[in-house]
Amino acid sequence: MNREYHNLADVQGMADHRRIPLNRVGIKNIRYPITVLDKKKGRQQTVASINMYVNLPHQFKGTHMSRFVEILNEYRQEINVRTFEMILSAMKERLDAQEAHLEIDFPYFIEKSSPVTGTRGLMEYGCGLYGSMTDHLDMMLIARVPVTTVCPCSREISDYGAHNQRGEVRVWVRFDRFIWLEDIIQVVERCGSSEVYSVLKRPDEKYVTEYAYDHPMFVEDLVRGVYQGLRELPEITWFAVEAENFESIHNHSAYAYAVFQD
Repeated sequence: MNREYHNLADVQGMADHRRIPLNRVGIKNIRYPITVLDKKKGRQQTVASINMYVNLPHQFKGTHMSRFVEILNEYRQEINVRTFEMILSAMKERLDAQEAHLEIDFPYFIEKSSPVTGTRGLMEYGCGLYGSMTDHLDMMLIARVPVTTVCPCSREISDYGAHNQRGEVRVWVRFDRFIWLEDIIQVVERCGSSEVYSVLKRPDEKYVTEYAYDHPMFVEDLVRGVYQGLRELPEITWFAVEAENFESIHNHSAYAYAVFQD
């Protein structure tokens, strides 16, 4: 390296005398291409929104922001539950920190066939990996799954059908063995009045609307169903689940939430 650049001042490494430690410093909302594990195809290319933080002791003025991106560059070919711990360890070591935090949100795509005609289309699910490392690793897998619900009360009292709406179920899971995103998504999709599809022909639409009508579901029913399903997955050690129905005849959403109680 040219001596002119080798001797540049390291301002971030200078001392700070205010004696105020910072819990998190780093980079936020960096859009980055990553490769994640796909149960059917092995790997899937996607684009993530990533937050990376470390703690900053009181004696340091700042952290070296470029090192976060350097670490991403090293692991971008495979960012998943298997490499997550290595990324956090690299952050702690390279930034001389006691704590490291990593949040990765990304769209995940699964090919689904419509229920009658078998028309194929890609469904998008909002997924994520959130975690921290101090003296141990704490990691959560996140999935956001769209569903359809039909109101049981509306079906019971109305002479002409029942109101229905699209909703979203969000789950956070901790696990002690590798688990596929697809397995979590499948649990959720089975618990709504109907699954959501990207492509429906007329025979599919008839089937989906009639199936949903035959399986009415309050938002409370939805959360309890997902709770039961997640509890049966042996890889999961803890979870939280919430559901929000974007009501079609109300100016508000219906909401329910539950946390796993062992």
